[in-house]
Amino acid sequence: MDELDTAIVRELQTDARQTNRELARRVGIAPSTCLERVRALHERGVLRGYHAEIDPRALNRGVEAFVSTRLRPLSRPVIDGFRKALIDLPEVLAVYVVAGDDDFLVHVAVQDLDHLHAFLIDRLSRRKEVVGFRSQIIYASDHKHVRDRLPDV
Repeated sequence: MDELDTAIVRELQTDARQTNRELARRVGIAPSTCLERVRALHERGVLRGYHAEIDPRALNRGVEAFVSTRLRPLSRPVIDGFRKALIDLPEVLAVYVVAGDDDFLVHVAVQDLDHLHAFLIDRLSRRKEVVGFRSQIIYASDHKHVRDRLPDV
């Protein structure tokens, strides 16, 4: 990515709903050049999609938690199957395969603490590959919406 691609990506992260003409004006290029650059960024997989950010409470998801999970036996089919099964659950927002004492970090959002408990007991602990888990309730969070490319070192 060159400086122009970086500027386009930064602008789209700030406001993905802006028109191509507005984006071109903000980065200082012709609209036709901008459109070509954006298409190329999509083709190269730099731009993977556009998303609306929604307040979880508006979707009846007042409690969020991270659930650290350990599996056995550790094998690619078990790991892949667990990832696919969990990401399909409505409570699950993200699934991360991690290194360390735990094998997975699962981000969930549910209605309340009773529903979190039900998810842990009725959904997670019933899976035969799960040998242990810990949950951490999220009280507050902040997110970076604009991510800049880090320098090559």
